[in-house]
Amino acid sequence: MDFFDAQSIFFTALDYKLSYLEFFAVITGIVSVILSAKASVWSWPMGIINVFLSAFLYYQSQLYPDMFLMVFFFVTNIMGWWRWTNPKPEEEDKNKELKISFMPLRQFLYLLAFGIIGTLLIGTLASQLHNWLPLLFNLPSAYPFIDSFIFVMSVITTFLMIQKRVECWIIWLIIDVVATYLYFLKGIKFMGIEYFIFTVIAGFALWNWITEYKRYSHTALTAKNL
Repeated sequence: MDFFDAQSIFFTALDYKLSYLEFFAVITGIVSVILSAKASVWSWPMGIINVFLSAFLYYQSQLYPDMFLMVFFFVTNIMGWWRWTNPKPEEEDKNKELKISFMPLRQFLYLLAFGIIGTLLIGTLASQLHNWLPLLFNLPSAYPFIDSFIFVMSVITTFLMIQKRVECWIIWLIIDVVATYLYFLKGIKFMGIEYFIFTVIAGFALWNWITEYKRYSHTALTAKNL
């Protein structure tokens, strides 16, 4: 049994053959996102395990932009882990970790526009990988523009997550809906179920982070009155 081979089947459910690789990539991904929704710093090391497993799965599914995205996520998980545990004194919450915050609306809109332009550029490049590097990518990229949207917006959102910006969960909601559709379309059904779960978690996370942000103001007001 080769754990990293997507054809190495763990079990079959409802006629769907689930590999060891897909199963554990999904489980570690769900745990990581739940921890992120709760603003737990342990989401970052769990995320490192998840991206390592997911990279193997995406390569074997010809989802090349997603595969490259895992390399980026590996680096940013390390960055996020450090950033959340090493805030400046004025950025600290009660646990001595980075506070949740909002970003300026104009800056948020600029990022969305940049994401659309980036999607078009990366999608065009991804659609030609099998022509430019046939020895490495022997099959065409599947759904290059949808896949590239997930890639580009995930890059943007990850940097917002590192800075603990509430807006990251708005974009994650959009990404998760698109990814759910893509993975069911590609036949990676368990991964599709994972991203459907991510959509639900992202909705909770958005509410939870906003609630936590409001709590800072309440705590500061109470302290001032004392």
